[in-house]
Amino acid sequence: MGLLSFAKTVGAKIFGGTEAKAAPAEELKKEIEKHGLDASNVKIEVDGDKVKVSGATASTEQAEKIAIAIGNTVGVSTVENNIAPAKVEPESQFYTVKSGDNLWKIAEHFYGHGKGAKNDVIFEANKPMLTHPDKIYPGQVLRIPPLS
Repeated sequence: MGLLSFAKTVGAKIFGGTEAKAAPAEELKKEIEKHGLDASNVKIEVDGDKVKVSGATASTEQAEKIAIAIGNTVGVSTVENNIAPAKVEPESQFYTVKSGDNLWKIAEHFYGHGKGAKNDVIFEANKPMLTHPDKIYPGQVLRIPPLS
């Protein structure tokens, strides 16, 4: 899956995490599970503001969601995602939200002019980390799945 970059000064605040370093692995695992994602076969290694994840998940989607759940926390600058999915699917693109963005605008950027209504695809691809389509913030990284 590769290396993903994040803004380490924004995101969920996790016990033990600061802007200088990520939270401990066991706290990051709790964050994954808080979102209803299965982290039982995932190993997390923290080195300052860098996090490596490995192991196995059911799908590419789950592996990507685990990576962004970890990355969208204060103190994480990069996530090296080495999770092997049992069901391999086309990989998503990733987008860092900028000031003034909304899901409609992001959908138009990735899917083409006139496709803003596909913002629901992006919203669904980022649940449960996103709880409402209007609740995105600058610096947050979103999954942008390919249109089927």
